[in-house]
Amino acid sequence: MAAWDITRRSFLKGGVAAGVAAAAVTLLPGCANPASSSNATPDPTVIPEEDGVDALETYEYQDLGLTPGDTFELPLGNVLLPSEGNWIPVMTAGAAAMPMVKASVLSLASGTLMEVVPQPLTVSPTNVIYDVRCSADAFAWVELDMITRAWSLYGARFSAGSLMGATLLLAQGDKDWDPPAFCCSGQRVLWQVQPSLSGGKTAEHSFCYLWNVGRSDAQAVVESPGRFATGPTPSGTAITLTPRVRADEGVYYGVTCYSLGDDLATIIDQLVMPESVRPMAASRVGDRFVVSVEASYDSGGLLGGMGTFITGDDGKITCFWREPAEGACGSGDLFIIKSRASYFALDVGTRTYGFLPAIDRSVDYGEFPARAGEFGDSFVTYATVKDEKTGYPSKVVARTFVLQTGNRSS
Repeated sequence: MAAWDITRRSFLKGGVAAGVAAAAVTLLPGCANPASSSNATPDPTVIPEEDGVDALETYEYQDLGLTPGDTFELPLGNVLLPSEGNWIPVMTAGAAAMPMVKASVLSLASGTLMEVVPQPLTVSPTNVIYDVRCSADAFAWVELDMITRAWSLYGARFSAGSLMGATLLLAQGDKDWDPPAFCCSGQRVLWQVQPSLSGGKTAEHSFCYLWNVGRSDAQAVVESPGRFATGPTPSGTAITLTPRVRADEGVYYGVTCYSLGDDLATIIDQLVMPESVRPMAASRVGDRFVVSVEASYDSGGLLGGMGTFITGDDGKITCFWREPAEGACGSGDLFIIKSRASYFALDVGTRTYGFLPAIDRSVDYGEFPARAGEFGDSFVTYATVKDEKTGYPSKVVARTFVLQTGNRSS
């Protein structure tokens, strides 16, 4: 497979697997991120620590009304990935060495686990399905050669648990480019291509691309003069990216919310992090940004500390001063933040907090969210659970939690 030479804006060089249609990239006029220039970018957000609202110090404990919903038991070796709606993408361990991994989906409506891609399109002992995402209308997955580090991104229309129509090769690259961070939202697949930290293209720019189901081409929609800090995170009709901004002044990341309705042509809002502060995760919930920072910086004020930060209409930022394990999710005023063994639930409207305990016998392996950004009416988790008698891992349990009617603030 030939390398993807991003400096010439080329796309899908080399051969394509039999029966797979190749999508050619077309660049939008002015595809560079409008926030990349200093003139269009807000000033960095440096807030004194005393101006933040410490949730654990000031909030009152209250049962926040997250009602347990369905519980699904899955075979050991299944890994759930974040998704919107009732279809959850799943990486399923193969029953033999080939294929090592299959791409599946879990239906939250029925609890059924369905295989979607039973093996990689490129069949070889070293090529595996590396990552998968889906929405109700789109399905995408990455295949990776574990030896050469060459990768391919595929996308297809998705309906009722199955691929529909032609599968398209959306992108491919070699070891100089990281396998893409990507997501599906509605009928769109979005992915980021950025230079590997250890490759020969470290000085190149990064790009976010968008493909609409049913089209034969993709579009470059956001350019970052350096690597993005986080992957793309959809939230309803918007999506959050974290490109480099103010590149002529230093290392700044712009937590930027774009409109999905016009394919990211409109910036809805932007929060510029303090210099050198790199967020671990970032998303948009309603009119609020929620940003997780996994390290403490020597400067940068409030946002330079380690924790999770939620912006507010009054200019105040709610702070959760714990090391983030995953990006936070939210719905209305309710935000769920993963701790080591459980979850904290913060209601920034009523300034109350509660807990979501981990399922029994899952602490050793952890319980993780299968939602990102705005989760709507149901929060989803999954965990590897040990057998009560033997103490060995025995199954994977997925759980849903539903917001009680009238509990969600708006």
